[in-house]
Amino acid sequence: MSSSATAKPQPTPPDVAPAIRTVAMPADTNPAGDIFGGWLMWQMDLAAGNAATKRARGRCATIAVEGITFLSPVLVGDEVSLYACVTSVGRTSMKISVEAWRRERESDEMNKVTEATFTFVAIDAARRPRAVPKE
Repeated sequence: MSSSATAKPQPTPPDVAPAIRTVAMPADTNPAGDIFGGWLMWQMDLAAGNAATKRARGRCATIAVEGITFLSPVLVGDEVSLYACVTSVGRTSMKISVEAWRRERESDEMNKVTEATFTFVAIDAARRPRAVPKE
């Protein structure tokens, strides 16, 4: 049996517009020249925050991050696309699944580099929890 017959299909990015798309820059690197995991987590939090704010129709705050997994490195110059999807809504909180995908500048191929679940709480002007409106 040939290796192409048993090759696992490559995953593809979600078929929706990314919540955020950015380029990894030299200022975002660690001493080894790789992009900091914290920079990537920051971008993921921004993407999740966009989805949470849109769903809650107002201000939200991150309260937890679960299961962040770094699958492969991001390099300087890579385009990073972040996809966020609200997966559940409670009375005041929401869970948002986020995937980060990288594309080398000279390529069309994309690879998933990170995934995690973020929990947000809708908050009012006094920064107290408020109900998430019905859709």
